[in-house]
Amino acid sequence: MTTVGLLYPGHAAEDDFPRIEVMLDSDIRVPLFHTDIDEDARRPENLREAGTPDRLNAGVEELRLAGAESLVWACSGGSFAYGWDGSHEQAAGLARAAGLPASSTSIGFVQAVRELGASRVAVAATYSEDIAALFAGFLESGGVGVAAVRGGGIITASEAAAADVELVKQLAVAGDHPDAEVVLLPDNALHTAAYVPELEELLGKPVLTANQVAVWEGLRLTDRRIWAPTLGTLFATREPPLGATEPRGIEVRE
Repeated sequence: MTTVGLLYPGHAAEDDFPRIEVMLDSDIRVPLFHTDIDEDARRPENLREAGTPDRLNAGVEELRLAGAESLVWACSGGSFAYGWDGSHEQAAGLARAAGLPASSTSIGFVQAVRELGASRVAVAATYSEDIAALFAGFLESGGVGVAAVRGGGIITASEAAAADVELVKQLAVAGDHPDAEVVLLPDNALHTAAYVPELEELLGKPVLTANQVAVWEGLRLTDRRIWAPTLGTLFATREPPLGATEPRGIEVRE
């Protein structure tokens, strides 16, 4: 069994993670600890406050007791709002506190784009334009070219969590760009786990979403590779074992 511990701010789209467990159809678990937030609105100062060491470290012991082998801060904005260097300092501090490898969704996005071999992406964000621009700047600091960035103007996590599949599609289509090889939806408050293949078919290219990336990043830290195309191209970058007939949750050994 592989266990990825997730730190998640407040309550929004956390039910994506049990769904991902089922879709992986394997011996992978993603226990979650809810960290405190002061305000639901995604503004730079609120996002940075959500990602302070005290808030993140509060969940470390519970996740360790749950058997976590890696930890991921499942809050894109609560890491990229610190900038490239600050987000890595945040992850390093979490790793020291937990005694486990640790990362964040934002760092995971950069790793996932590299995994796909892409060089230019489009950002289709729920956030206001200024917050979306912070994420684009974070990606560029990590060596990822940004062909386009669009904010959806959704200020609160609760509003993002209430979005249905049609709104998610609208965000993705509006944020796409012909020069982008991959489209990124960077909000962990947005329900996307069930929609990734549908979004990829709609756009004709890989799509990376926050909750999908958070789990993938935690597995990457444990060196666990799973072939699960129901979670999109990111989980199908390795060929399945010869003779495999079950399309979900197949472990791929290097």
